[in-house]
Amino acid sequence: MKLDKSPLWLAPGMVCLALFAYLLTLIESNVAGRAYAAYGGIYIIASILWIWFAEGARPDRWDVVGACTAFAGTCIILFAPRS
Repeated sequence: MKLDKSPLWLAPGMVCLALFAYLLTLIESNVAGRAYAAYGGIYIIASILWIWFAEGARPDRWDVVGACTAFAGTCIILFAPRS
């Protein structure tokens, strides 16, 4: 295993991935591409949090800037007024 961690870390990782996939199905969007784009932004944030809490590597400012930028894009995609 990477980082000499226990294989037991696979279980919470798989649960998180399944949860993300399930939450993607809850997004009300008539265009699947929008839902996948929004999922991408959420996935980036979750990945940064995983690095921090599961792997013990504190994100640097560029990780935070990138995650916030992705989240802003996600919000624009999900909540922008559409005609």
